[in-house]
Amino acid sequence: MPSLKVNGTMREVTASPETPLLYVLRGELDVMTPKFGCGMAQCGACSVLVDGVETRACITPLSTLEGKEVTTVEGLPARWKHQHAGAKPDALHPVQQAWIDEQVPQCGICQFGMMIKVTELLEANPRPSDEDIKQALTTSGPSPHLCRCGSYAAILEGAHRAAKLMAQGGAA
Repeated sequence: MPSLKVNGTMREVTASPETPLLYVLRGELDVMTPKFGCGMAQCGACSVLVDGVETRACITPLSTLEGKEVTTVEGLPARWKHQHAGAKPDALHPVQQAWIDEQVPQCGICQFGMMIKVTELLEANPRPSDEDIKQALTTSGPSPHLCRCGSYAAILEGAHRAAKLMAQGGAA
């Protein structure tokens, strides 16, 4: 029986090695933030962090994840606390807090993938420009992150607010 480290916890799974990570997370481990969007890594709704790198869970087979750590939006608060010893015990990750503060989501399908990508960006570049954020969401990964509601302006504001919160050590 394979095991998988998800959001800091080792979990036993029964899925076959070729099963896409998205199906293991949602169907077997009850981790619901990665969404099924296109099933072809073309929209980013299924994005998770694998060892800190944005990965499209809909095309990533379970067999490629041995020894790696998967982080979903549910795991972002623990990731933040691990990275910042002074974080408040019940605090959200700054990206989550910024999404709430800026009222970023509309329908919400793409937002968890957007938050994962922005987290990856801010961990590598804590002071991104508008262009850095736009490039991260449109030219990295196998394809752009797509928002069918067109909330790109709010996503941009959320990313900037998250960068400020991270620089301050978390939520004000």
